[in-house]
Amino acid sequence: MREVMDLFKAVQVESIHGNESHLINDLTFDSRTAGPQSLFFAIKGTNQDGHDYIQNVLDQGCKAVVVNKIIKLPNEVTQIVVNDTHKALALVACDFFQNPSAKLRLIGVTGTNGKTTTATLLHNLFTDLSHPCGLISTVVNKIGEREVPATHTTPDPISLNKLLAEMVSKGCSYCFMEVSSHAIHQNRILGLQFFGGVFTNITHDHLDYHETFSEYIRVKKMFFDNLSENAFALSNQDDKNGAVMLQNTRASKHLFAIKSMAEFKGKIIQNDFDGLLLSINKIEVLTQLTGEFNASNLLAVYAVSILCGIDELATLTSLSKLKSVEGRFQYLTSPSGITAVVDYAHTPDAMENVLDTIRSLRKPQSKIISVIGCGGDRDKTKRPKMAKIAVAKSDQVILTSDNPRSEDPISIIDEMRAGLSDMEGILALSIPDRRQAIQTAIVIAQTNDIILIAGKGHEKYQEIKGVKYDFDDYMTALELFTQMKK
Repeated sequence: MREVMDLFKAVQVESIHGNESHLINDLTFDSRTAGPQSLFFAIKGTNQDGHDYIQNVLDQGCKAVVVNKIIKLPNEVTQIVVNDTHKALALVACDFFQNPSAKLRLIGVTGTNGKTTTATLLHNLFTDLSHPCGLISTVVNKIGEREVPATHTTPDPISLNKLLAEMVSKGCSYCFMEVSSHAIHQNRILGLQFFGGVFTNITHDHLDYHETFSEYIRVKKMFFDNLSENAFALSNQDDKNGAVMLQNTRASKHLFAIKSMAEFKGKIIQNDFDGLLLSINKIEVLTQLTGEFNASNLLAVYAVSILCGIDELATLTSLSKLKSVEGRFQYLTSPSGITAVVDYAHTPDAMENVLDTIRSLRKPQSKIISVIGCGGDRDKTKRPKMAKIAVAKSDQVILTSDNPRSEDPISIIDEMRAGLSDMEGILALSIPDRRQAIQTAIVIAQTNDIILIAGKGHEKYQEIKGVKYDFDDYMTALELFTQMKK
């Protein structure tokens, strides 16, 4: 239990009204969960404004609210007026949970592609090296080896600090966390103390939210601008914006690269479905992951480990044991020798990377069949680009549904087709039903052909008109391959 005003030491409060002596035992910005000892934050979102629900929380017994404008309320209610309730929520959440990020080494991974893989591989490597650690990712959150379901790439400040506090209580010494551009922009990570930050790359994505690519870059850069002088900032020199990310940071600056010179330098010696043979700072290591993009991810993992003071030989030994992350270039082979690759690729750059990797791995006679869709209610500008890339780098393309959400799947496919010429359109079938699309790809495929099933990766559902239906790309392909034996 904390006195309400004791939580606002780091917050610039504009004014306070009513009773200031209420005791608080939980924080919330969801009016449905507010109770007699809750501190309710009125957050203005895209579709709803928490200020509209203040009477609801008062009716539920809540006696303390944080607002960005003075509202006429009973005198017994504590009303704390701040300029930005998003920022206040983040700072108060850090204080309420006793600043857990300062009690472990928190390392954030940001970028368009590679966040999940890099953060997960870091968690697995440090776990293998007997360092208790946590993971906050798109796929799953982990406290040691205990899994906690993930709902967002980066959780809200209350959930985030609560997770970190539990990691501290369970003895974790590290936490590896995906940091999304939405989380940076919405101040979800405000107040956290990062030991390090990693930049993987930046490409076309989330322009439905950020509107321009330059704004997307600016938001990503804010993460590094706000790192302290005691932190490290590690960036991908191969990305043309890699150096930009480090321009104004106070943290120590470090670069990794596959294609150019850098402090942490990698080179691909061999790349096939059995794995990557890499030279890392002139030491050869055989890994179990495939593809140039994974070479970059592994190099970032190596660099973070060294920057954390881990022995180089121990790091490389553990690196060689790491396995691919669920839904990230995860492949399976049918009894007849058809390979299906399930990958989360849902941006033009990710699509190009995964197809370039498949092209480099295929046999001379192998054909590439790509099954792709684009998510509804998201950045529409990337739809024609993704279709264009798929057709250019595949022998056959099947356009299908991803998570159409509130949109018409056929309309989404039509917008993808808009990026194709008449001749290119001949190579693209349209099959809105995702299972049927995958089945068609398998029927078309011959021995040694490779099917890319892109866009959903680890997801176990398909969202259609507000309903989430069970759907798993990997298990669907496995089931259809199994049926082929009968």
